[in-house]
Amino acid sequence: MGRRWLVTGCSSGLGRALAVAVAEAGDSVLATARKPAALDELARRYPGRVTTAALDVCDPRQCAAAVAYAVDRLGGIDVLVNNAGAGLFGAVEEVSDHEVREQLETLVVGPWRLARLVLPLMRAQRSGHIVNVSSVVGRLALPGLAAYVTGKYALEGLSQALAAEVGGFGIRVTVLEPGMFDTGYARALTETATRIGAYEAVGGPVRTGIRDMAKQPGIGSPEDFAALVLRVVATPTAPSRIPIGPDAYTYLEAADATARREFAAAKDFAHPAEPRP
Repeated sequence: MGRRWLVTGCSSGLGRALAVAVAEAGDSVLATARKPAALDELARRYPGRVTTAALDVCDPRQCAAAVAYAVDRLGGIDVLVNNAGAGLFGAVEEVSDHEVREQLETLVVGPWRLARLVLPLMRAQRSGHIVNVSSVVGRLALPGLAAYVTGKYALEGLSQALAAEVGGFGIRVTVLEPGMFDTGYARALTETATRIGAYEAVGGPVRTGIRDMAKQPGIGSPEDFAALVLRVVATPTAPSRIPIGPDAYTYLEAADATARREFAAAKDFAHPAEPRP
């Protein structure tokens, strides 16, 4: 019997490509979106393999209903992919309490809630896989994306703690860290209600670069992302944190080198060598 998937954020981009790849592979998927009408064509194209449902990950009732529906229609859940997301441009001083709570609800609380809902099923069957879609900014910080960066860092921490907790039950947890991909996601990022001109010099270039992501050479395709996700799920020995896309490795190798230098400098500062007599 094929795997049974629940994937969030399937109306377009990475989530839609993944739902298609899952169906093409012969597995079953509950493809979800806040506006499920956007998924009607998928369900018609893959009858019996693609089932759809409304799911706003910020709505606890819809989260519980989606998990129950997956159990009812698919017979269970083998793979949960927390892909749905939303981004916000804004420096720390510009982001309001409401805006940061809204961002964290989508990027952290929603995935946490869905993981909590599927874990009893996975523990009972002694198997399962939770895939959390983070970003390269889950390991490096860009100015002007304070709330989004915070959410992705938190998602990575959640994933690492969860992996340590559930590994003994036969449950895998994987974090994916996409770089630039050809989707409409970057262009859909919203901006804070409050704008402070003093931050434009540092945050403006980041905003422009992300808005123009689709114009970058060598940008990844959603189909490449989906193919890698299927490989990850099919490979028990796959790494638990995987950057996706050529640019992701360029960014994260540079971030890793900077982190090593900062660690060495901090160690020298905190524990200076004893002066020689």
